[in-house]
Amino acid sequence: MGFFLGFDTSNYTTSAAIYDDVRNVVFTHRRLLDVEHGSIGLRQRDAVFIHTQRIPEVVEELIRKAGPVSLTACAASERPREVDGSYMPCFLVGVSHANVMATALGIPYFAFSHQQGHLAAGAWSAGRLDLLDVPFIALHVSGGTTEILLVNPTENGLFKAKRIGGTTDLAAGQLIDRCGRELGLDFPSGPALEKLALDRTVEKYFVPKQRGLDFSISGLENKVHELMENGESPSNIAYFVIKSISAVLHNAIRSSLDIYRNMPILCVGGVMSNSIIRQEMEDSFDAIFAKPEYATDNAAGVAILACRIYGNGVDKVE
Repeated sequence: MGFFLGFDTSNYTTSAAIYDDVRNVVFTHRRLLDVEHGSIGLRQRDAVFIHTQRIPEVVEELIRKAGPVSLTACAASERPREVDGSYMPCFLVGVSHANVMATALGIPYFAFSHQQGHLAAGAWSAGRLDLLDVPFIALHVSGGTTEILLVNPTENGLFKAKRIGGTTDLAAGQLIDRCGRELGLDFPSGPALEKLALDRTVEKYFVPKQRGLDFSISGLENKVHELMENGESPSNIAYFVIKSISAVLHNAIRSSLDIYRNMPILCVGGVMSNSIIRQEMEDSFDAIFAKPEYATDNAAGVAILACRIYGNGVDKVE
């Protein structure tokens, strides 16, 4: 059919992607937003400002990678999740650029949620776009989200993701970044914390309590403080954090499969690129994982979804 341009301006990454559906190839470029050392985030107004500065450079580099293309449609992540009241100002930067380009070129514009983009990018990068046409369970674990989702296909190549479980307080990525700051790591702390954890000398961890498919992980932060006060090594603390998160996710997925039997499991989000968590999920559930470069925030899924619904004759997403 052609080339589909997607934007995703999440709270920490400026991202643009072009999907060439003829060759089934994604061209992508993205840049993390700068976060001051010792901080664990950005104000929305600061994220919007940085996105606005960065997006021309990101698009220029994307076009350099993809070459001159004739676009078929433009799309953007418009909100975090497809639920009422889901809103973050930073997404408006990508939305405005996609809208302007679509209007100027006389081509369709499509809006999706950030979470829908994650799921589509994860399925595509795992070579399993077929998942989007059947019911499945998704585990979306990142800096802002820790949810177990029941995903069902809808008409026109889209799908609905319904939360059936997850954290009731901190997102797993928030916990990782808070603990990373305590250990003097840069934001985001996931990769550095994983590197530390691989050098642990003991395998101590704690399994947070679970109620149904929901669980709370904020208490792990207090346990990390106790470990630090007792002189535990940074590597053992890092392992404690990651393994404890892995343990509660494992138990929650096990519980979800008791209810929704024989469903495939797709894992997306930056936290799910962690090798320790991934190994356990693959061994226990034969879970399907996004490739690491498509697990974190990116625009690839948005571009892919634009292609899917355009191919089904849709010229607007309601």
